[in-house]
Amino acid sequence: MFFYYVNICQVNKSFLKFATDFGPLAIFFYYYYNNDKNLSVAIPPLIVATLIALVVVWFFEKKIPLMPLISGILITFFGGLTIYFNDPTFIYVKPTIINILFALTLFFGKYFAKEPILKKIMGKSISLTDIGWELLNKRWMYFFFVLAILNEFIWRTQTEEFWVNFKVWGMLPITLVFTAFQISLINKHKINE
Repeated sequence: MFFYYVNICQVNKSFLKFATDFGPLAIFFYYYYNNDKNLSVAIPPLIVATLIALVVVWFFEKKIPLMPLISGILITFFGGLTIYFNDPTFIYVKPTIINILFALTLFFGKYFAKEPILKKIMGKSISLTDIGWELLNKRWMYFFFVLAILNEFIWRTQTEEFWVNFKVWGMLPITLVFTAFQISLINKHKINE
C-alpha cells in the first residue's frame, strides 16, 4: 500500500509540474488563436493562469522554484505593461531580458561565488571536474546571449504570429538540441564516484 501511495504522489508531482509549466501557455494559445490572434486578449488570461500556477506550486510544494518565480514576475510585469500601454513591444522583449539576465547571472556568478553558478544549481545531480563546470557554465552563458539576440531578430523582422510560434515551437527545440550537445562535454568531464 505504501509503494502505491508513493507512486501516486510521484505521478501527481509529475502531472503538477507539467500542468503548472505548460497550462498557462496552453491558455495563452487558446485565447490567442480563438480571438483573431490578438495579444491584448490573450495576455490577461496568461497572467492570471501564471499566477494561479505559482500559487498551486506553492500550495503543494510549500516553495516556488526560482526560475518559475522569476518568469512569473516578468510575465506579469511585461504583460501588464503591454496591456496598459497597448504596445506588444513589452511582451516581445521579455524573452530577451530573461535570457540576458540568465547569461549575466552565469557571467557575474563566478566573481561572487567560489564556483560556477551551474555547479551550485546542478552540482547534486551531476559530478564534474572544475574545468567541466567552467566550460558548461560558459557554454550556457553564450547560449543565453544567442537566444536573446535571436529573439530580438525575430520580433523585429517577422510577424507577430511568427514570433508567438517561434517563442514556443522554436526556442524550446533549440534549447533541447543545445542541451543534448552538452552530453559529450558532461561525459568527458564527469567524475566517476
